[in-house]
Amino acid sequence: MDPDNLVEMANRIGEFFAAQPDRAEAIEAVATHLCKFWAPRMRRQLLVQLERGEAEGLSELVREALSRHRARLEPGRAAWQRGPRAPAAGTA
Repeated sequence: MDPDNLVEMANRIGEFFAAQPDRAEAIEAVATHLCKFWAPRMRRQLLVQLERGEAEGLSELVREALSRHRARLEPGRAAWQRGPRAPAAGTA
């Protein structure tokens, strides 16, 4: 996938969650969204870009979400290692 496109898509997610009043919740929400809705190879590619300093243009919120939740975002980790998930609709 095009690296610039990944950064752009991640930034859009960050922009959406940046509206939350609590920054910690916004960071958590970005990480959760990436875990739930991005393919493992997309997450892996974005993490590698960030690690290599090639994620130019990535928003500070998304950078922080990737850094704080890297272990959870890395593909190949068991679901129980990724942290809590929201309960399914109607089960809470």
